[in-house]
Order: sequence, then C-alpha cells, then structure tokens
Amino acid sequence: MAPASLIFTALIAALAFTGVQAVPATATTAAPAATTSNPNGPYKNPYDSSPLPVIWPGRPTKGHTTPSPRPGPAFPSGGLPQFASKYVAPAWVPKGKTSLLASIIQALTNGKSIWGIIDKTPHLPYNLPPGKGPQYTKVATRPTVTVTAGQTPTSGPCGTAPDTHVTRTYNFDLSFQTIAPDGVKKNGLVVNGAFPGPLIEANWGDWIKVNVVNSLPDEGTSLHWHGLLQSETPWFDGVPAVSQCPIPPGGTMTYLFKADVYGTSWYHSHYSAQYAGGALGPIVIHGPRTAAYDIDLGPITLADWYHQDYFTLVNQTMAGGVPQSNNNLINGKMNYPCQNTTLPCTANAGISKFRFKRGKKHLLRLINTSAEGIQKFSIDGHTMSVIANDFVPIVPYTTDVITLGVGQRSDVIVQAKNQLTGSYWMRANLSPCSFTDGISPQGVAGVYYDLSNANTLPTTTSTVSSDELNSCQNDDLSKTVSWCPTKPDPNPPTTETVEITFGSNGTNFVWFMNGESFRGDYNDPTLLAVGAGNTTFEPEWNVFDFGSNSSVRLIIKNNFAFGAHPMHLHGHNFHVLAQGVGDWDGTVTNPGNTQMRDVQLVPSGTTNADGSTTPGYIVLQWQQDNPAVWPFHCHIAWHVSAGLYINVLERPDDIKKLKFPAIASDNCRNWGTWTGTNIPDQIDSGL
Repeated sequence: MAPASLIFTALIAALAFTGVQAVPATATTAAPAATTSNPNGPYKNPYDSSPLPVIWPGRPTKGHTTPSPRPGPAFPSGGLPQFASKYVAPAWVPKGKTSLLASIIQALTNGKSIWGIIDKTPHLPYNLPPGKGPQYTKVATRPTVTVTAGQTPTSGPCGTAPDTHVTRTYNFDLSFQTIAPDGVKKNGLVVNGAFPGPLIEANWGDWIKVNVVNSLPDEGTSLHWHGLLQSETPWFDGVPAVSQCPIPPGGTMTYLFKADVYGTSWYHSHYSAQYAGGALGPIVIHGPRTAAYDIDLGPITLADWYHQDYFTLVNQTMAGGVPQSNNNLINGKMNYPCQNTTLPCTANAGISKFRFKRGKKHLLRLINTSAEGIQKFSIDGHTMSVIANDFVPIVPYTTDVITLGVGQRSDVIVQAKNQLTGSYWMRANLSPCSFTDGISPQGVAGVYYDLSNANTLPTTTSTVSSDELNSCQNDDLSKTVSWCPTKPDPNPPTTETVEITFGSNGTNFVWFMNGESFRGDYNDPTLLAVGAGNTTFEPEWNVFDFGSNSSVRLIIKNNFAFGAHPMHLHGHNFHVLAQGVGDWDGTVTNPGNTQMRDVQLVPSGTTNADGSTTPGYIVLQWQQDNPAVWPFHCHIAWHVSAGLYINVLERPDDIKKLKFPAIASDNCRNWGTWTGTNIPDQIDSGL
C-alpha cells in the first residue's frame, strides 16, 4: 500500500482541474530587427503623463527577492475572507469609501492597456475600411443586416471566407514588466507594454501579419491565434515543438495567416504557461451579423489571476502541487483586499467599467483567458441573448448566466433598460468550479447608464441561482444549435476513445491520454518533421495518425471526479455530438445540426459508493479537410504543462506536398543557434 502522504499528494494534484492599440503598419512592413525596443515607437499615454512601471531585468524566479504571497484562508462559514470587515464587497473598496475612483493610474496597473477604461475604450465598428488599419468610431447605431437562419452554404454568414486582398499588419513585442492588475505588484508578461495586450482586428477574408519580437531575456516564446483554422498555413499556428521552434530571446518571427472565420477570439503565448503571466490579447474578426445590435462594446476578457509568477506556478504543478488563483479579473482589472497578502499592494486599484445607452442593444464579446478557471458571467438585472460560441454563430437563446471554460468565447447581446441613470454589477464567478484560495473568486466591473456617475458604487444583487453557479459544464447541447446547419457524417471511418487519467511517471505527477503523457521537443517540431518526410515519432509526442480518413470521431472520457477539462482542437471547429456521464449510448444531440466550436468542457466523473469513478464524456467529430499536425489538449495551463495533450496527424501524405516557407526553417536555425550555448529550462511538457 502506498504511503498516506503519497496518496494525499496525488489526490491534491488531481484537484488541479483544478487609448492605445497596436499600431497597424502597411502590408509591406518588414519584420523588425532583433531588439528589445517597442517596434511601435515610444509610448505616450493619451490619458495621463505618469511614468511607466519599472521593468524587472530577468525571469523572476532567477534571483528576485519579492516575498512569496501569504496564502489567504479559505472562506469561513460567513463566506468572507480574513479582514473582510475592512472592505466593502464585492469590489473590495476600503470601508468608509463610497467611490470607485481608482487610487492608482492605469499605467501602473495594466501598463499601456486601454481595456476597461470607461468612455475611452473605443466601441468597435461594424467592419474596417478596406486597405487600412483599424479605425474606431463611437456611434450609437449601426446598419442592420438581415439574414435568415438556414441560408445555403454559398451565401451570407454560412459561406466561405471571401478574398479581400487586404493585409492587416501588427508589430508585437513580448517582455517582462511590473504590473498590478488588482493592486498587487508582480512581474508579468506583457505585449507592447500592455496587459491584456492590444486588439488584433480584421475583416473576414483579410490576411493578418504579425511581426513578433521576443524581448524575454532567457526563454523562448511563440504566439498562437486561438481558433483561426490556419488552412494552408499550419506552420503559423504558433505552437512550439509542434508547428514551429520557439522564437529565441532577442529574436523575431513574422506570422502570416488568413482571417478564415469571423467572431471573437484571443491570441496567447503557447510556450509553457507564459500566457498565465499575461502574454495574451483579444482578436475580433468582423463578418456577417446574425442578429441586430446597436453598439459593439468590444472584447471582455475574464481571467483568474495569480500573485506568483507563472514559472513558479509551473514548478509547483510539476512537483505535484495545485496552483490556487488569488483573484478574478474582468478586462485585466479587479480590486484586492490588501491585508490578505504580504506582497506590495494598493487598495482600490480600480475595476473595469462599461457604459450602457438607454434602450440600445449592446454586443459583448466574452473571452475566458484564464489559466484554470471556469467562468460564470452575468450582469445584475439583465439577461443575455447568446448569438455565437467560439467562432461559430448559433441560433440565439436567452440566459442570465454564461458558462465559459478556458479558451471558450461567447458573443452575447444585452438589451439596455429604458432609463438614463442606474448602475449595476457585472460579475465573473470562479467558485465553486475552479481552484482558488478563497479570497476573491468573484471579479466585478461596473455598468453605468448614460447620466450615471461612473465612480458610484453599484448596490445591485445577483439573481443567478446556486444551481446555475454550481453547474460546472457548458449549457445543454439542445440549447446550442448552429446557425449554419452542418450535418456530421453518421458513420465516420475512424472512431477513437481517449481516456484521461492521472498518475506518476516516476518523476512527476502528470496527466495521461491513453496511457501516454506528452512532452515536446523544441528543436524538432512535429509538423516540420512530417513535412520533411519523417513519420517516425517519439512515444512522448503522443501522435495519433488518422491517415487520410474523411472524418474522425473522438470519445473523450474524463476519469476524474474533481473537475471538467476544456478540450481544444487546433485547425478545426468540431461537432459536439454528445456529453454526459457514464457510457455514451450512441445518441447524437441535434443530429441534423449539431453545435460546433473549438473548445468543449468534458464533464467531471462521479464517485461511486465503492470509491470507483464513473467517467464524464464528450463525443467530438470533425472533417479531415485541413492537413497538418494539430494539437488537441486540455486548455487548463497547468494540465497541458503536465502532458494532457495529443497530436492529431491529419493526412500526412498531403502535408508532404505543402510548400513550407523559409521562415519556418530560419526560425529553427535561430533557435538552434541560441540553444547551442543556452540550455532551455523546459520543466514541463513545453506547452
């Protein structure tokens, strides 16, 4: 029998389910030289003249002396953290204050980020002018585009991406920077000095070109464009050890890909768990509208937040620990009750705020950019009409709470009330579906009507039921019907069952998919190897070769009763045929028009009286119409770090026919040169 301490360690580890925008250049802009300077030129904040935060010189785990955060106590029976009597929930404003006026400026909390600044964050246009960079216009109304559900696949929103012959070019610089999104200072990762990073914005059918500079002093990086299909450009998917070598410190790489789907998404580093430290930003692809709205409020990112740096948290994960989030952010902002930490902390640092116009329909683009947390989003006193999940329009349905696993997005329309004044809480809840320290699992933002003072403390309460908050899975599939009917093959040539399990590999506690835990080789990307004719793989690369079969069906079984896994497939929107607990009985939900998306939560299993687990499951299916090596993985950062990942090898013979650009081999050559004198500190799977 294993020692009790080892059993306890394994059990705890199993619980780990737990402004200014980028300046678009012209289409002919060359990749920037290897430099640590901002490629967009000197930064000038148009809203204040305060100095920028101090940039720490290196990775925080290598020599910095910042004290570790003191773990806060779990919620006592009263449901409030320690020192709660000194603060006013839910925004943690110090007692005695009646204003939400931030005590520190945006430059010191989120750097150059514009997100969450009321009346200064721009409303997004219906689309972008051809041939020009993003142009923002604040307007009250927009032209209505009328379309009909069930249009033929050759027209309107159900067609294929047009050829606009337009390229939108962005210059990004990834670096370390001291930030304090909730008032607690930490060494974060930023894009162009901002957390969250700048918006990538394009029209459906445009090409997007991103020149990336790696200004991290001692580790590689990459950027992944979540949900973009990368048809015919799989080498720009941005996954090190799979589609590319990492960009070395001081190096550059230019990504070029088509905006082949439309809607809302995000970009993030796919190198280790860097995005959990802040290396991320939103993407909006303008396209046909399937529902009318007046004002596009733009992206709203929801993110669990950790006061420790990401590298420390990855080390903790690989040692069998369970990272616990310390706060929950809306558009990168939230207050924190400072007496619950020993880290430098400023109370009432500022929350995000939004303006509603009386009687207007507002589009909110919700994105879960968390490292681990399942988000429950709601607005007091308002309901939401869900019109898209991930990059897929759906037949609208109404709800008062949205459930988003990591990487999932929902576009929702909120009808404003017929009033000129009023303030309401916008809420994002992590508890009880996520692993937090119990101090601040609920993030809030303020929603203010036309004439309301935007520093007023809202006094509204949530009407979301406990049953809704306690459900740790996506909405029932019967509610989520695709706008554009697509019928999956009822008899796919390939069906594979993949079991998710957890255990020791002899060194660490890691996750397994069909008995294998993934670990990548940064110097030998799998896609590039297949393109060169090599189809012999290391077992730890966990390659599932589905050959040239027309479609693939995966039955994913979650053998843990401790939480759901948000499973993400690159290169495809998949059909979600079924979800449940136990054994799938073969029944397909909406067989003539299934929900499609690129991330789906596989429910947790249930614990039986004898201690065994009945697994949760999802059934996914996709057409093999995009030859490449595509990652399929849990999007919880700590889980993919610990190997919860497979490579889907799709049509290998066709991969060999693709014309790989020189930049793919050039970047690997640059990475190889750097690793010739530097040993990458790859403590995890690499992803």
